[in-house]
Amino acid sequence: MKSLPARGEWTDATDVTPIELRSDPPLEMSIPFALGTQQSSPIKRPPQLATLLVGCRDQLGATTALGQVLEAHGVRVQSSDQHVDRSARLFFQRLRFDLSTLTTDRSSLEKGVREICERLGMEYRLYGDRRRRTAILVSKVDHCLYDLLARHRTSELNCEIAAIISNHPDAGSIAQHFAIPFHHLPVVTGHKQQQEAQMMEILYEHGVELVVLARYMQILSPELVERFPTRIINIHHSFLPAFVGASPYRQAHEKGVKLIGATSHYVTSDLDQGPIIEQETVRCSHRDTVEDLVRKGRDLEKRVLAAALRYHLEDRIMVYGNKTVVFD
Repeated sequence: MKSLPARGEWTDATDVTPIELRSDPPLEMSIPFALGTQQSSPIKRPPQLATLLVGCRDQLGATTALGQVLEAHGVRVQSSDQHVDRSARLFFQRLRFDLSTLTTDRSSLEKGVREICERLGMEYRLYGDRRRRTAILVSKVDHCLYDLLARHRTSELNCEIAAIISNHPDAGSIAQHFAIPFHHLPVVTGHKQQQEAQMMEILYEHGVELVVLARYMQILSPELVERFPTRIINIHHSFLPAFVGASPYRQAHEKGVKLIGATSHYVTSDLDQGPIIEQETVRCSHRDTVEDLVRKGRDLEKRVLAAALRYHLEDRIMVYGNKTVVFD
């Protein structure tokens, strides 16, 4: 029997000398300063970030023209992302830039952007970084509500939660715990219109700009939806339209589904058919009980709703037709 090598020795049957492994440090660039100049720390100003979203017919020169306008005003672009829908021949772009280096003023910058967008036939929106006032609507099921409030408390969601509105009293203690105004507006048969009128008053009193339906189990009227176009976000399971009505997870279990999901979308007057913002799925098996499906579905709903809200707050979404472009 061949003897084993001593511990710590290299052996190689081909007598090839083993390569010595080493870990090199990352490449470090050194930029020489001109002779006679003294290195000094630049003055750092706090960033004042803003976002420009544009959409137009696909054409040459759009990206260059926007970049030149921003550069002419001393604005430093932090990030740029774009998308072309080849079939629709549409161009979309999201520019994120720092206003702290602005050499003119905001009015001049806005005028310059408006002029170039009008010349190129672009639709555009300019957003400053501010916390949008948001209302959360919820019924009895509160897992999405808890998740949003926890994420908001840890500064994951850049908004002000101005109010929580519910057609049941159950969420009152949750709102109290997070020190958010709570409004209980019960829905009485035959008086749904009055309930929505009260809701509208509350939304206006709180200066609400965005509404989130965190499992709010009431259908909003077309009149209310029209007041907040692409500013109402909903969440639901992705069984629609296969399993409608009560107990969709039980129906799915009885059918032996192997995949469940959740969808977040903007609310339109066409029930649950608005532009999709985010979706996720998870695999299921024959071992999963109804309770397992419910648990998996709720986890998906929390993540998908929170992601949709974050994308909206960060101005990452552009809507065209019944579709969305969501920039990473």
